[in-house]
Amino acid sequence: MFLINGLEQTTLAVNDRATQFGDGSFTTARIVEGRVQLLAAHVGRLQQACERLSIPFRDGHILTEEMSTLASKQRNGVLKVIISRGAGGRGYSGSACNSPTRILSTSAMPAHYTHWQARGVTLALSPVTLGRNPFLAGIKHLNRLEQVLIRSHLEQTGADEALVLDSDGWLTECCAANLFWRCGQDVYTPRLDSAGVNGVMRQFIIAALARSPYRVVEVNARPAEISQADEVLICNALMPVVPVQRYGEQQWSARELYQFLAPLCESSD
Repeated sequence: MFLINGLEQTTLAVNDRATQFGDGSFTTARIVEGRVQLLAAHVGRLQQACERLSIPFRDGHILTEEMSTLASKQRNGVLKVIISRGAGGRGYSGSACNSPTRILSTSAMPAHYTHWQARGVTLALSPVTLGRNPFLAGIKHLNRLEQVLIRSHLEQTGADEALVLDSDGWLTECCAANLFWRCGQDVYTPRLDSAGVNGVMRQFIIAALARSPYRVVEVNARPAEISQADEVLICNALMPVVPVQRYGEQQWSARELYQFLAPLCESSD
């Protein structure tokens, strides 16, 4: 089902900035029992992205109602929300756009996440790197060509997810997930101030670990560093958290951190 600016339809203006320039942001949320998990966090990330992109989006309360209403019609599944700058203009200037476009859609929950949780995933190092841009780092803007290429290369391997570096060779994230690794009681995750997406579930996990016996640290790290870890995890709002069983020649069987986080992430609301 699709909603565009509150109306059930599937037609978008051809001059909408989303299609012309990827001028907007999006988020993908999990629907559980007809409710959007971490609803406020998803709306907040869209508002933050719009502020960063100078999109005059002021309909957070309307969006929250639309998300809740659409989710109530699907017991379990996925809700995707796109906010574009709106329609108008041929060139790069968005000065004529004063009415952002809200695009909401629902779909089925990917079945493979349950299998990943049970057996863990394998990672392969992607040859595609992420460009460093502190101004866009962290937000989930609509320009996802890097991820499209990462996924294309990943599909040529036997791995489940890609380990992605930025253009300076620092660990950043996976194709569609954030990354954590544990060494004893210390939990590390890549810094995202120059590249990558600061996911809603990543933020939830960092907050949960801050209230736990674990110590979470955001770091600049090279790929070799995760080979020294006791345990590696990936996460996003849909998974929501999955253990990594293998990267290259390194294998992991420990599930200590995963067992701590899994019930917290599953019950996030």
